[in-house]
Amino acid sequence: MLQDILKSADAADVIDALSFVSGTWGGEGPPMERIGPYLRRTVSRAPTATASDIATALRYAGDRAGQVAQLAPAARAEILETASRTATAHRDRLARLLALELGKPLKDSRTEIDRVASTFAVCAAEARRIDGENLPVAGWDIGVNNTALTYRAPAGVALAITPFNAPANLLAHKLGASFAAGNTTLVKSPPQAPATSAAVVSVLLESGMPHQAVQLLHGGGEVGATLCGADEVSVISFTGSAATGNAVARAAGAKRLALELGGNAATVVCDDADIEAAAALCAKNGYSNSGQSCISVQRVYVHRSHFDTFLDAFTAAVDALVVGDPLEDTTDIGAMVDEDAAERVVRWAKEAETLGARVIRGGTRDGATAAPTIVADPPAHASVVVHEVFGALVAVIPYDDFDTVIDACNASRYGLQAGLFTHDITRIITAWRRLQVGGLIVNGSSNYRLDHIPFGGVKDSGFGREAPRWLIDDYTVVKTLMLRGLSVWGAERTLPKENS
Repeated sequence: MLQDILKSADAADVIDALSFVSGTWGGEGPPMERIGPYLRRTVSRAPTATASDIATALRYAGDRAGQVAQLAPAARAEILETASRTATAHRDRLARLLALELGKPLKDSRTEIDRVASTFAVCAAEARRIDGENLPVAGWDIGVNNTALTYRAPAGVALAITPFNAPANLLAHKLGASFAAGNTTLVKSPPQAPATSAAVVSVLLESGMPHQAVQLLHGGGEVGATLCGADEVSVISFTGSAATGNAVARAAGAKRLALELGGNAATVVCDDADIEAAAALCAKNGYSNSGQSCISVQRVYVHRSHFDTFLDAFTAAVDALVVGDPLEDTTDIGAMVDEDAAERVVRWAKEAETLGARVIRGGTRDGATAAPTIVADPPAHASVVVHEVFGALVAVIPYDDFDTVIDACNASRYGLQAGLFTHDITRIITAWRRLQVGGLIVNGSSNYRLDHIPFGGVKDSGFGREAPRWLIDDYTVVKTLMLRGLSVWGAERTLPKENS
């Protein structure tokens, strides 16, 4: 299947992204067509999962979960290491697929595939590290003459629901970690990236993943809701909007959840920062993938003493970005996911302008391609400040006092990640303690992530941490063994007296 997908992408033909259910590629449901946002034509086609498909997939997953759990961690690790090499071998062709299906520039698409390979390698390493504990039960009188052991057992059937903005790497995280943990996994692809999802699943299958370990279904929210509510599913990993995350939680009921939801990331530039370097980084990271990242630079708070200098440097850096065909190596900014998303950037920029902000650049679109937009000094109640824009727009806002800017950052309902440019260790520690976010990037913008470091948020940004080691905690359950009357710790409360 992988070669079929890549050949179609190479030839710019419509890509058939089939479902993978009970060990077979196919699907007879109504076709969903994905319109490439830059090409404005159909680039991929996938069968919508029917009620019968879903029932078959759930039954198969439940029946095969025990078989997958029997596969030794070393075997899982070897498969994941092979998948890492396979992704690297097909890097450029997979990147082209991303560019076609999502309008993501080739340079960003190649980076995402590099991260897929890295993520699989990390998952392999974590599969080898899964362990348990010998608990200190004999440290309390009630536990004397007992031994208690634990190990982390597979949860059983996992459900991975992935978003469109980084469909390859986020699927690698969810599916790779779930397999590393010993689960069988149901994958529900994003409607905007069915072929990319099928390609990642194919990479794993061609690398030796047993067909019992994964199934792929395509469809919209109704398919996801049915899967979330299924009794066969033990744990759900979802990445997407806060509203959809709430719907997932309601449908799931009493299941284990890892939710990585929206963001409205702030970056603070202090008066001691390297202004030119901060401006360059914020410009680069504010518009990568057209700002379609939950940690994309959206709000930049700059100390008023350097506000004009920063804004000039930031504008110059944005002007140097190349907007155009995502299949061109020189392109920095391609299309957004669709025209509605691009229109949101235009609409919110106009709203901010009516509220007194200055639109320095952008505020326009060509189809689904939004011009990189700079909004200077919007009021605190403007949509570009309050809500997640998830697009090619950055708001630059002056501040006077460090305590006050921390409060401004925390005013958001989201709390995923923040950036801070300063060399003052007191400010760094204060921000780390007081900012209501899951991660703080110092002397970098909010949009920075390493795939083996815990990633996740607080408030409406969700809960759980999406990195292989921490996901494996979510994908496994602790099982305890109690050995009564048998102790490795020593069972005597006193030693016998000896004759002197």
